[in-house]
Amino acid sequence: MKIMAKKPYYLTTAIAYTSGKPHIGNVYEIVLADAIVRFRRNQGYDVRFQTGSDEHGQKVELKAGDMGVTPKEFVDTVSDELKRNWDLMNTSYDKFIRTTDEDHEKQVQKIFKKLYDQGDIYKGTYEGMYCTPCESFFTSSQLTDGKCPDCGRECQPAKEEAYFLKLSKYQDRLIEHINTHPEFIQPESRKNEMMNNFLLPGLQDLCVSRTSFKWGIPVDFDPEHVVYVWVDALSNYITGLGYDVDGNGEEMFDTFWPADLHLIGKDILRFHTIYWPIMLMALDLPLPKQIFGHPWLLQGDGKMSKSKGNVIYADEMVEEFGVDAVRYFLLHEMPFENDGVITWELVAERVNSELANTLGNLVNRTISMSNKYFGGVVEDTGVSEPVDDDLKAVINETPKRVTEKMDGLRVADAITEIFTLFKRCNKYIDETMPWVLAKEEATKPRLSAVLYNLMDGIRVGAALLDSFMPETSEKILNQIASEKSELEELQAGGYPSGTRVAEKPEILFARIDIEEFIKKLNEKNSKPEDNVPLSLPEDIIDIEQKQEITFDDFMKMQFQVGEIISCEEVKNSRKLLCSKVRIGSEIKQIVSGIKAHYSVEEMVGKKVMVLVNLKPAKLAGVLSEGMLLCAEDADGNLALLTPEKDMPAGAEIC
Repeated sequence: MKIMAKKPYYLTTAIAYTSGKPHIGNVYEIVLADAIVRFRRNQGYDVRFQTGSDEHGQKVELKAGDMGVTPKEFVDTVSDELKRNWDLMNTSYDKFIRTTDEDHEKQVQKIFKKLYDQGDIYKGTYEGMYCTPCESFFTSSQLTDGKCPDCGRECQPAKEEAYFLKLSKYQDRLIEHINTHPEFIQPESRKNEMMNNFLLPGLQDLCVSRTSFKWGIPVDFDPEHVVYVWVDALSNYITGLGYDVDGNGEEMFDTFWPADLHLIGKDILRFHTIYWPIMLMALDLPLPKQIFGHPWLLQGDGKMSKSKGNVIYADEMVEEFGVDAVRYFLLHEMPFENDGVITWELVAERVNSELANTLGNLVNRTISMSNKYFGGVVEDTGVSEPVDDDLKAVINETPKRVTEKMDGLRVADAITEIFTLFKRCNKYIDETMPWVLAKEEATKPRLSAVLYNLMDGIRVGAALLDSFMPETSEKILNQIASEKSELEELQAGGYPSGTRVAEKPEILFARIDIEEFIKKLNEKNSKPEDNVPLSLPEDIIDIEQKQEITFDDFMKMQFQVGEIISCEEVKNSRKLLCSKVRIGSEIKQIVSGIKAHYSVEEMVGKKVMVLVNLKPAKLAGVLSEGMLLCAEDADGNLALLTPEKDMPAGAEIC
């Protein structure tokens, strides 16, 4: 009998830049990749999963200098921290490549030389705007409001001798490839962005060397230059497979290249969908089959940033919730295309609603009933009723639905399908009412069949859960004494009749008292400087800071002094007053929720501060054409803001 060889599947993440400890947004990518490759392994693929660290560049050189260590010492520490986090999240990578690996550095030098020798790289002078954090050059026209189009930071003028890659030479060929391979860049919106914003307007040749810093791979035939980050970093996807420019590479490269999937963040899409394919074309190598630009995971008030102080770290979340709870949130809560949001409260809520209630409670009570009524032995008595058919249909359909979603990289939707099965099992319990069946000896065979069907559904769901929550999957399967079946074997009726389950079910996920949890979290995260000194006055209030706005955003708002010339109560409202406010020669009608704090008589004649260009809206059926500005104390008392000195109605507040 001939044994068929497994089909190879090669997935890479972007290699993480060694600038510091990775936050939960960075960790999302490696967890997403892990879920995909675990599923592919379960489908029978020969999987190669590569991740790693990007360790060269000016930013590293500067940070190392600030800390008084060598760049190599700095990146060694950060790389170890990256691996610790990847391992903490139970990710099953096969290779962790570092761009400081000797074999990688040698191949990068050879790649650079080959492209230079064949005329795809040439020497010139670069003059433009440079963003140090992104390590990218930009022309003035590429800047956004004079700042880096990628990170929004200030750019500095720079001029230096450099080598350039002829992007323009391969532009048309790349456009044709994208047009003839619609699956190449996903999601569709990312492809459109790359085509419309970069390729179709025309590419400028890419700067691929630097002389202004030394921490990088030297250009061996011109040692004043170091290989610029993108040639260095992007090459890892082939050097990590043993690629050799001279054709003396490892068999592994021939097996796994081209990559089936490059999984990267949307912020580095341009480098992977334009620069990298052109480098491969120049090397006469096939292009990766697919590049997926995943969205960002935002922390409540926006993109995570150490400077903003809104960073959440994976190890802190794992300490509170456990690995699989964090994996579940990361994988299930992130949309396919749009950015997702993470907060401590949201994770805690999902633990309660989905993990503790839907999944944990189902497993716990099914095992408990099996022990209570049948001594832990689960038997299929064959006593069937129509209500069983729907449950069995869901059991049979779920593996197909999960596979369909995973083939489209819709990981969140795949998990939803699994939890739909768990929810259907919970509904089945309500429909069959095992506790009622247990009361009569005559209905015990039916009760046995019901518990068998439930255990069968749990078995299939738990097996499918392996790709996303491997520890939880193993715990459930161990408790119900079931092996992890192949995908094609996950059908209703596959649970061996007569199986004995665990005597006492393990609590998979404990419910969280949200209010108490947040209280403890705040106490834990409070800093000594956050505690109010005794010398501070008592009449102060600290409120949650809203998202920063730009000066341009502020300038869109128009504030003026207004004089209230009349006021009346709004009918059928306990809170609203309607004021006629003179602003210059114009009179505006403004509705305000200040009835509890001011009488009609008190309002008339007051000079107040008004937001005058607020879009009109109806409050309690009455048109309001602006907003009166108030201050609010801790008890909810309001006070109108008035000018310190007498100012004419219409005076601008600036």
